[in-house]
Amino acid sequence: SFNKQDMQQWGVPSIENLFTDYPQLRMHEADIRARYGMFEKTKMAIEREEGLDRFTHAYKDFGVMMMEDGRVRCMEWIPNARAVYLKGEFNNWNLIPYREVGFGKWELFIPANRDGSCPVRHCSELKIVIETKENQTIERISPWAKYVVQCDHNQGFKWKFWNPPSSQRFQITHTRPRKPDRLRIYEAHIGIASERCEISTYRYFTSNILPRIRDQGYNSLLLMAVVEHSYYPSWGYQVTNYFSASSRYGTPEEFKELVDTAHGMGIYVMLDVMHGEASKNVLDGLNMFDGTDACYFDDGPQGFNNQNDTRVFDYKKWETLRFLLSQLRYYVNEFHVDGFRFNGLSTMIFHDPSKYGLAYLMLMNDMLHNVYPNLITIAEDVQGMPALSRPVRDGGLGFDYRLCKDAANIWAKLFSEMCDEEWDMHFIRQMLEENRNAEKRIMFTENHEQNEVGRMTLSRKLIGDSPMSECQQMTSQLDRGLSLYKMSRLLTHAFAGQGFLNFIGNEFGHPDWVELPSPSNNDNYQFARRQFHLADNQQIRYKYLNRFDRVINKTEGRFGWLKSNQAVVTRTHEGDKVMVFERAGLVFVFNFHPTKSYPDYKIPVKQCGSYKILLDTDNNSFGGHSRNQPNVEFHSRNEQFENSPNSMMIYLPSRSGMVLAQSNLA
Repeated sequence: SFNKQDMQQWGVPSIENLFTDYPQLRMHEADIRARYGMFEKTKMAIEREEGLDRFTHAYKDFGVMMMEDGRVRCMEWIPNARAVYLKGEFNNWNLIPYREVGFGKWELFIPANRDGSCPVRHCSELKIVIETKENQTIERISPWAKYVVQCDHNQGFKWKFWNPPSSQRFQITHTRPRKPDRLRIYEAHIGIASERCEISTYRYFTSNILPRIRDQGYNSLLLMAVVEHSYYPSWGYQVTNYFSASSRYGTPEEFKELVDTAHGMGIYVMLDVMHGEASKNVLDGLNMFDGTDACYFDDGPQGFNNQNDTRVFDYKKWETLRFLLSQLRYYVNEFHVDGFRFNGLSTMIFHDPSKYGLAYLMLMNDMLHNVYPNLITIAEDVQGMPALSRPVRDGGLGFDYRLCKDAANIWAKLFSEMCDEEWDMHFIRQMLEENRNAEKRIMFTENHEQNEVGRMTLSRKLIGDSPMSECQQMTSQLDRGLSLYKMSRLLTHAFAGQGFLNFIGNEFGHPDWVELPSPSNNDNYQFARRQFHLADNQQIRYKYLNRFDRVINKTEGRFGWLKSNQAVVTRTHEGDKVMVFERAGLVFVFNFHPTKSYPDYKIPVKQCGSYKILLDTDNNSFGGHSRNQPNVEFHSRNEQFENSPNSMMIYLPSRSGMVLAQSNLA
């Protein structure tokens, strides 16, 4: 344990950088120094006792694994055990005892067969039997199990020994893509990727979805619910088996193939991980692994999140740190995953009064970025927690990016609560600009949370049950819905962030929410799938949204506004419902007025010259009316306007957005 008073004196190398951008944090300087001190002392202790590299490679030492000489080595940390045994199909379920080797660790070696082969058959079932200090006998799955298979849908798992012959092991062939300098993220759930009423597979995703992601212009893939979880409707948040890629979708080798294929397409692959909470499952999870409430968790009230019905890790424990840090290195080293999004951070930050959760996050980010310079970490949005994505040396938590819900909240409020005529341009600008410009943000109009059952997707809010067939007349509701869907995505993409995230299917305005099969809906898969035929059918208007999404990404790929400085707003006019800003040398113009188009509308521009339309939400190829000709050219004047040295007259149609570039660049 560390003395907080001593920790407050700890030197944070670049803390003044943090205070320059967040002067209000100076009043919390003692706490910032204290958590930095916890991080540094923890790191130093690990280096001194074991070495951080070995400590974070524990997946090579713990669990059950075959050695080069054919023997099987077994190692577990079970502090409350009086005796430990292994049994399985390989020996007709007879008990083989482990021996205690100190510090709650138990070890077992099983000799190779006479021919030198592994004594435990690939994919055979195993169990650990523990005699506790309270004289109870319990059966458990190893926390380090590499493959578990569900008995029945949403039921418990069986532990299978994963050791395929070399002929069945997938061989990595592609190098990792370079670390992107900005992120266009496709957020996806493997299980809902198919159109059929079933749980989709790694192979289906590899063959059918990866090409779509590449063709749409996304450079990053964020996969949810890959780490094994017993309860499918939890979206992967109630993790049971931290070293098992979910067998619902296929085998570990098939997941490796998915990642490698994505790399061959230049797509950077990230995973969701949950280090804040774990499933309360006992028989197939970490909960009560050694027969107590403790082990990897705090055994007091702090070890439970009653709101989520989950367990909370104890970040003061040596073996908890070893377990969680090793999980990350396992997925990077074995599957070639490129990065992680961390969920459950609110629990780690606010549920833990000792603040060891904060120190753990700093340790984790410091370790990952030092060992893997190409790796990216993303923090879920945590209100009231500045410096999430500031470097550890500044006193921040060290994430590369933070998700930002501001834009999603804006559009949900505007589309649900206000008439179009009441929209406040200054409110939109303020919310998009609000706070943390010194941290990299990933923006989105909606992610998986806005697509969960009980919520209405933006597409459903805006379009409703409007006729989408080209054979049917465009209604005013549909015209409005298509226009605002495109405008909200373009404005969110271009204005404030260093990354943009799209949830699977929203690129074409998927009409349905996601409701994963569960007992409450009689295991219905009707809303647990993505209907990609809607985007592919040229007789249906979803094609326009899909096409527009592709062009936004391709245009950003060419001009790089996500990696440029923040947008500079040059005009906001409440009466006209107009917003104009510049970023990456481009001029973005939005007219949110529902009925008023403006011929000869004057806008400020920084650079003198002629401009052409690079992207127009009103283009008929995107389901608009093409009220501006695609090749029209606007000429600026050396006439100061709205604090800009030049101005330009344009035709600005109602309810539309345009991106203008100088003619020599368009």
